Amino acid sequence: MERGLLWLPLLGVFFWLAWSGWNEYQKVEAYRIWAQSFERAKYDIYAVLGQKGNELTWGKPNRHGPIALQTFSLEQVTAMHLRVDGQIVNMETPPEKGRTIALEFTLVNVADSISVPFTETGLASQWGVYLQNHLQGLAALG
Repeated sequence: MERGLLWLPLLGVFFWLAWSGWNEYQKVEAYRIWAQSFERAKYDIYAVLGQKGNELTWGKPNRHGPIALQTFSLEQVTAMHLRVDGQIVNMETPPEKGRTIALEFTLVNVADSISVPFTETGLASQWGVYLQNHLQGLAALG
């Protein structure tokens, strides 16, 4: 009987791990379907991000598809920064790690900036450099 009581918490942990894995799988599958309509997209545990032309859409991953979606045009962006642990860093040479990582967009006629969270500085840096180049291309055209 004592052995059974010792194994019960382990069984509970196993079921929790199985449920967590299934939940994450459902989020990734919902993201995969959502991302098909974008030219470029990213998924991580903090946020999903998709680009279609000059439009960026981001939100939070969920088992039923991304939620709290926000869309804005790159034509409205006046400034873009990579923030790591609250400090603005160079996108070409970001630090290896950070606790909080986000691409921050300042828009025309919007008081607050839009901050898209990332889990990895490398991925945030790649998106930042790509979007900066895209913005420079827009500026050259306009």
